[in-house]
Amino acid sequence: MKTQILAIGGAAIPENLDNLLLIKYFLSLTKKKNPRVCFVGAAHGDADMGRLRFYAGFSQFDCKPTHLPLFARTPRDLESFVLGHDAIYVGGGNTRSMLAVWREWSLDVYLRKAFERGIVLGGASAGSICWFEQGVTDSVAGPLTAMNCLSLLPGSNCPHYDSEALRRPTYSKMVAGGKIIEGVAADDGAALHYVDGKLLLAVASRPRAKAYRLTRFGKRAVERALPTHYLAKH
Repeated sequence: MKTQILAIGGAAIPENLDNLLLIKYFLSLTKKKNPRVCFVGAAHGDADMGRLRFYAGFSQFDCKPTHLPLFARTPRDLESFVLGHDAIYVGGGNTRSMLAVWREWSLDVYLRKAFERGIVLGGASAGSICWFEQGVTDSVAGPLTAMNCLSLLPGSNCPHYDSEALRRPTYSKMVAGGKIIEGVAADDGAALHYVDGKLLLAVASRPRAKAYRLTRFGKRAVERALPTHYLAKH
């Protein structure tokens, strides 16, 4: 069974809904005409804003959107609920708190099962870094930090690479100093499409949005821009 994850740097669902190319691409990975897609908004405490933006964006396409509440009445058979979808999209927010809640509900276990069964996983920001071995997070007040994640994908990940001024230099410094393992980064509007644990393609909804790979050589980090396909060219 082919496994797929779309790790989005950020801004997948803009405020005015004028550019939903990454959402269209995400849904296309299911190969279904009317896929069942679930939103997980635990990183923002199931806040109304994230859920409403999800419905506003995904409802522009032929799909069956729903959401998983973890701070209200949670489905009794959570495993069956999760595995009953074709795709699962995770919103942004506090990654550390999100993963703690997931583990309390065993959602991390069920998402791994979903992954292994070929259900498409993805998301932006927290919904991007959570799938990797490690990620760069602002979950804790103060400087950006590295945190361990679910390890469904190899390496580390840094979102918001072009939209938050400290992301790029901090990630580079972390990789250079061995405080985080080598990995990938994505601008807002860029995404990394993984198939069977390997990076297949970088795609973008903005013409200048890019994805990058960071590797460590000695005591320095080397950043390499990845070929990134602009989806509007389709």
